[in-house]
Amino acid sequence: MNLASTTSLQRYGFVLTPNFALMSYASATEPLRAANLIAQTALYETVPLSLGGRPMPCSSGFAIPCEDLAIAGTKCHTIFVVAGGNPEDWNETTALHPVLRRLARQGARIGGISSGAFLLAAAGLLDGHDFTIHWEHAPAMREAFPHLSPRQARYVLDGDRVTCGGGVAPLDMMHALIAARIGSAFARRVSDWYLHTAIAEPTAPQRGSSSERFGTHHPALITVLEKMEATIEQPLDRKSMARLAGISARHLDRLFAEHLGISFHDSYHRIRLDHARRLLEQSPLSISELAFATGFSSASHFSRAFKDHFGLTPKSARATRRMT
Repeated sequence: MNLASTTSLQRYGFVLTPNFALMSYASATEPLRAANLIAQTALYETVPLSLGGRPMPCSSGFAIPCEDLAIAGTKCHTIFVVAGGNPEDWNETTALHPVLRRLARQGARIGGISSGAFLLAAAGLLDGHDFTIHWEHAPAMREAFPHLSPRQARYVLDGDRVTCGGGVAPLDMMHALIAARIGSAFARRVSDWYLHTAIAEPTAPQRGSSSERFGTHHPALITVLEKMEATIEQPLDRKSMARLAGISARHLDRLFAEHLGISFHDSYHRIRLDHARRLLEQSPLSISELAFATGFSSASHFSRAFKDHFGLTPKSARATRRMT
């Protein structure tokens, strides 16, 4: 195959942030490398970028050499921000915002991979756009940017904004981008190169099914558990949940005991506290704000419940996270 006469080189820049997710980066860059090998011509160039061109450590500990975003970024067709799972590392990225805004004004397609969408939102680059983010960071995104609503999707292509949940989902996203440019048959060959035979639709879920996550297939329990996740800030009472599932409150109690070995109250409590811990680690919300965001009547009530469940206070948990 010789595509050189019909397809020009496209440069994809990848802005790497401290402790960026290595799997996400590899899943995004490797299909572009394979496309060049299969086509036997340079269709794509991938360029690791950072502010000032300093090497950037990845999630596995080693550093990737980078070019200067402000200079090399001007030559890129598409620029992805790749971030990892520790929001404390994002504090070092605020200087990226004006550079990314300038590159967007100059016509570059801008994207975010894994939690990279959070950094794009902070730069004001997602206003008016559909987007997604890794499910773990969606609660912090909603709290930090109430006017934005991330979609639960593996990736979202919205004009000059491209976002992806990370992990192995960039394989699906790159298949779509390559297919849109060169054709589905060629994109299929690239995916086959990586044994990527089950290509997911963009709207496919990021996580396992509710049945897999909760360890039950009972439809009434699934209905209630999903509603628990959706009503963390304003928890519903047991009778309301039972009515939602079309059963009695007593029968709901029996289902929790028989299928999950835990009470309705304790299950709801655990879901809210797990959500609180994610917000604690990923957002700057105060303890009082966290308490109200997770349905507790006061900061003291929240702190006691948190310590009983996790064995340490919210303040200690946040400090521990910052030291890791």
